[in-house]
Amino acid sequence: MDEQIDMLALSASLPEAEFASGDVVVREGGSDGSLWVLVSGALRVRKGAVVVNTVTRPGALLGEIAVLLETVNGATVEATRPSVLRRAADGRALLASDPRITRLVAIGLAERLNVVTTYLADLKHQYGDAPGLAMVADVLARLAERQAPKARPGSARDPDPEH
Repeated sequence: MDEQIDMLALSASLPEAEFASGDVVVREGGSDGSLWVLVSGALRVRKGAVVVNTVTRPGALLGEIAVLLETVNGATVEATRPSVLRRAADGRALLASDPRITRLVAIGLAERLNVVTTYLADLKHQYGDAPGLAMVADVLARLAERQAPKARPGSARDPDPEH
């Protein structure tokens, strides 16, 4: 099953928006709960002034981290050439609408996490405790800590127990 084609097929009913080169699709710190699917074009992802990724694969998702974590967008995404994207104004509803979409999001996030942890482990292996890279071990440890959701006390019947 080709994941790119699947996400394009699964998002076919979403409205499309066109962006010219230089147009901002998602702004860092903004939060509207949208999920975006790239149909065509090219995008640049920036954290502050630092370019952290380029996106050209049709079917790629944007905004999924902010939607899943119910937080603000962690990066700015802008078109680097004319681009067409589909927008789910209610990203949470889109994720809940079809388990295949949720699975594609999970696969995409797992792939990105794998790249980052592999890169960090390679840095640590190659450069050991070189000055300025001591934080690599801390980042790897923090990633390992976040393997499961934090447990929350209580239940649906008693959401605020005394213990």
